[in-house]
Amino acid sequence: MRMGLLLIGMAGLACAEPCSHGTAACIEPLPMGGGRFVMVYRSHPLAQHHAKARRALVVIHGAGRNADDYFPSGMAGAYLAGGLEDTIVVAPRFAGTGSRNCDDKLAPGEIGFACTGDDWRGGGPGAGVASVTTYDVIDELVRRFADKKRYPQLKHVVLVGHSAGGQFLSRYAAAAKAEPAGVKVRYVVSNPSSYLYLDATRPGPTQGCAGFNQWKYGMENRSGYAREIADESMQKNLLRRDVVYLLGEYDVTPQFGFDSTCGAMAQGPNRLQRGLDYFSYITTKYGAKHRLVKVPNCGHNGRCMLVANEAREVLFP
Repeated sequence: MRMGLLLIGMAGLACAEPCSHGTAACIEPLPMGGGRFVMVYRSHPLAQHHAKARRALVVIHGAGRNADDYFPSGMAGAYLAGGLEDTIVVAPRFAGTGSRNCDDKLAPGEIGFACTGDDWRGGGPGAGVASVTTYDVIDELVRRFADKKRYPQLKHVVLVGHSAGGQFLSRYAAAAKAEPAGVKVRYVVSNPSSYLYLDATRPGPTQGCAGFNQWKYGMENRSGYAREIADESMQKNLLRRDVVYLLGEYDVTPQFGFDSTCGAMAQGPNRLQRGLDYFSYITTKYGAKHRLVKVPNCGHNGRCMLVANEAREVLFP
């Protein structure tokens, strides 16, 4: 009998341990209505009560749609910050569909998203599911983490995106509709190739570049989730929100999916300079109280950015 009780107790402890690997054991579907869903890596089951959680860290993957790599990097950051016990880490997978280089294997009912045009990086709709965009997925996660019945101690939701995920968050920070009471949402934009500008101002030349101010580089002709939001609301949202730009000091080479279109090049010659120029623009011209944190010894590497000492206060408030 004692051995049986001991085994039961050990099983209970095992269940309480956070899931930390980018494997099938750590993934579950996030329902988005109509029997459709996206897959989400998570440290704890999303339906599970978590009395100790004080924050949620939502990690947005890059252009490779490799949430299975970004999730353990987020967990590594939580471990180094001493936050495994009081942090929920999740990494949604925006599976790609519709083109040769964007054709992930989808589970029955899983929503796929385009990788070009009205794509996942700008709140684009699911393939055949126009009512669900990638930004709706983040809205759903934010609202879930604000549920005090499930997470009674949770006060902070930190959204962090690296590279294409940083592009995603630069736009979502202006468009996001989910602002539930009782939690503070932070948007951490890390090493993107481009930013959302609020007007036609650019640090570089725009002559001959017809699309430099089109969505997703600028506010014109917005599509997807952001289409119905007024310009004034987008601007006010971005300026008043808690946005942090996390920039690797060595992210200065045109590698790893670097955007070299004229719309991006008008924002600067490399990712680091684009971030520095954008921060100056949004704080000087518009008076935003955003923050910039430079990370030494990091180039265009999501793992490096998520585990850096300089990132801990930003990612784990």
